[in-house]
Amino acid sequence: MTTSSAPPASTPPAPPVPLAALLARRDLGLRLLAGPGDVPLHWVHTSEMADPYPYLLGGELLMTAGVQLTDPARYVERVAEAGAAALAFGVTPVYDTVPAELVEACARRGLPLLEVPPRTPFTAVARAVWRLMAEARLHELRRVTEAQQSLATAAARPAPVPAVLGALAARLGGRAVLLAPDGTESAAAGREVPPEASRALRELAGVLGPRPGAPASASGESGDLRLAAYALGSGDGPALGVATDRRDPGDHTITGVAVVLLSLLTAPHRGADAAVRDGALVRLLLGASPAEAAAALDPGPWTVVHARGGDGTPFATADLAASLGTALVEPEPSPAPGKALGKTLGEALGEALGEAGAARVSGAAPASVRLLLPASSPVTARPGWFLGVSAPAGAGDLPAADRQAARALRRAEATRSALVRHRPGGLASLVDPDEAAAHARTLLAPLNEPLRETLRAWLSLHGSWDRTAVALDVHRNTVRQRITRCATLLDRDLDDPDVRMELWFALS
Repeated sequence: MTTSSAPPASTPPAPPVPLAALLARRDLGLRLLAGPGDVPLHWVHTSEMADPYPYLLGGELLMTAGVQLTDPARYVERVAEAGAAALAFGVTPVYDTVPAELVEACARRGLPLLEVPPRTPFTAVARAVWRLMAEARLHELRRVTEAQQSLATAAARPAPVPAVLGALAARLGGRAVLLAPDGTESAAAGREVPPEASRALRELAGVLGPRPGAPASASGESGDLRLAAYALGSGDGPALGVATDRRDPGDHTITGVAVVLLSLLTAPHRGADAAVRDGALVRLLLGASPAEAAAALDPGPWTVVHARGGDGTPFATADLAASLGTALVEPEPSPAPGKALGKTLGEALGEALGEAGAARVSGAAPASVRLLLPASSPVTARPGWFLGVSAPAGAGDLPAADRQAARALRRAEATRSALVRHRPGGLASLVDPDEAAAHARTLLAPLNEPLRETLRAWLSLHGSWDRTAVALDVHRNTVRQRITRCATLLDRDLDDPDVRMELWFALS
């Protein structure tokens, strides 16, 4: 068995399409000359480079007319090493037929080779691939939507846990099991799997948990089966195990919906500490002062954490909270009170599941959350997140700690650091916070958020154009244009060290 708890690699924005579907398009007239015809295509790329290796991402249908083809065997070797899915060779204007050496080299490497007839332009092949991808994407969205509806219906049945497991197993075409904390199967649905696969699922579930650093999900393989385990709730309860023959693009979203539902269905009864916390929140809503509400909580000290990131899954925020060992988490921005209170629980749950599924399939913006945890709990960097951590604070000083965490998060994002802690003392501590905030608002008023983000990153990287461009994932000329715009709007000389220092304090 092989296992992995790392997040999945980046995938294309649409599901791959099988090469066979492209070959079936009679209007293109493509002909398979070598290799298998059932490989998946993720992209289309055209290149007349003698060595296209540096420009390939893997999974492409690479199209070429052989303008610089001098050594077919070496060319195929490099294309295969780059991970291209298939090679399409256009006959004319350079060649009248596909070179025999190229056909033999592709056959040896098992690389599919297509002949593109003279009447078919490369753009027509590319357009056909994109259309097939769009159709596959629409099919996947429908599949995810139907799965969400069936899972929600199952959750409303008299025996909801077995029903949800059955619906999940049917949608994935595999087996779904609920594993107790000791590794025993408390419920299961779907087809049977070999004993070694069941044992491997229990081992995967064993690496999950609420302890610091423990993952909220893990994946692996057993024979031809793909395995995955997911912690439910805070991670100290049962786990969901899934075994399937393959992993389709929408499977992660469908499983994520099942995790949300099973977490709710298997959650223990609320304890006294949760009731105390909720009572404090109610007192705040009814007009009590923060100090009065804080008296109902542990006096601390506490640590405030601001976080931004995640992988877009429905349970990314819950995973983060569980890994940090706290249930006190607030997503940002919060929904408008009127909007939230105007919905029934069922409507809110349905919308949440729908939004979560759509976010996973179409791509989602990074999540922004605030967390509160005891100062004794360690805060370590988490994959896929930027964290800003406050200094320890008592219950009455939490507003100040919240501002510290916000500033630390801004520095973390500007410097591309996974975790930044508030630095007490220094020159900033000599300035009244309210006066400093008022001065920063006035000084930075001419700049919009993209300009502020660019200026913050540029200052944190000591004015390096290239490093700032990499940090913000933009072109270096874009950085220059934005910084020039900042200098104009602020009417300041950004080469002056005093000006840079003042702006850094304001942005921090």
